[in-house]
Amino acid sequence: MSDEEEARDELPAWSLAADQARAVQPPPWPSRITREWAWDGAAGAGVRVAIVDSGVELDHPLIGPVQRSVAIGDPEKDEVLEDEEGDLCGHGTACAGIVRSLAPDCEIVSVRVLGAGYTGSGPVLMAGLEWAVEQGFDVINMSLSTTKRKFSEFLHELADEAYFGGTMIVASAHNMPVESFPWRFSSVLSVGSHDQSGPLTFFYNPTPPVEFFAPGLDLDVPWLGGGTLRCSGNSFATPHISGICARILSKHPELTPFQLKSVLHAVASNVREEER
Repeated sequence: MSDEEEARDELPAWSLAADQARAVQPPPWPSRITREWAWDGAAGAGVRVAIVDSGVELDHPLIGPVQRSVAIGDPEKDEVLEDEEGDLCGHGTACAGIVRSLAPDCEIVSVRVLGAGYTGSGPVLMAGLEWAVEQGFDVINMSLSTTKRKFSEFLHELADEAYFGGTMIVASAHNMPVESFPWRFSSVLSVGSHDQSGPLTFFYNPTPPVEFFAPGLDLDVPWLGGGTLRCSGNSFATPHISGICARILSKHPELTPFQLKSVLHAVASNVREEER
């Protein structure tokens, strides 16, 4: 055994050791992060976004192409089926349309975990998120959550796996003041809603667990039948942040989830105003 190998064996686990290549940094950021640097000229090209929801209406004119549409079958058998039914209640179509409006060139994949009437189950939700994490999407939009604590441990493991693997889960806070998951995990990007105008108006929250607020009240969003519907809720704020993430990653694909959150903080509407 060489001296270098002996020295490495004596170091603690997870130490940098002599492998300095792992610490090589991408090109330096500018001294001040601006929206122009973050996403100017980017439209989401090269970024893959999964919509884990009720499906997506594939021929909706406000959404455009959906690269793939799958549905979770029997979660105990790990069934992931090609989705032949599409959106059964409109919710996923709305979320996909908001992402598309902000990042028109991104790839969108629908992962259906909800049925008609917003019905669903914890195991199906977990199976859908697990599949999306395994596929290595850049962004996963989750405008839904579960209040069942028995699912929280596995969801937490999935959220951490995504975070360490370079996938940003953007998750909606519950519309009611109840504990639900996965939005409360720090490894996801949690979103609540505000009532200000402008799709790029979003605010950093210095008092989590909700980290950011985006437009979510009285929005005209894509809905079933090729039309729109006026809706409110954190569900519709969340894809605004997912779309913005897609634009940032389109221009800066090297960013980790940690760095992506840092950029969002730097260019949030309230942080920018404080710096003027």
